[in-house]
Amino acid sequence: MSKYNSLWKYIQKNGSSSFKMTFAEIQNIAGIPIDHSFLKYKKELTEYGYEVGKIFMKEQTVIFNKVD
Repeated sequence: MSKYNSLWKYIQKNGSSSFKMTFAEIQNIAGIPIDHSFLKYKKELTEYGYEVGKIFMKEQTVIFNKVD
């Protein structure tokens, strides 16, 4: 079980084709702050029908896109 499972499930339930979340929102849902390991774990998201589109460090946001 991944430390980001709760986040992946939340994203899957969202159902939008593309949406943006802040690092703070991600931390609130996942229960842990986003860190460098997120880059490794983001590959798991494809199992939930989504992918990480872009990470904006300056804005502290992440774009999630639905995979066709």
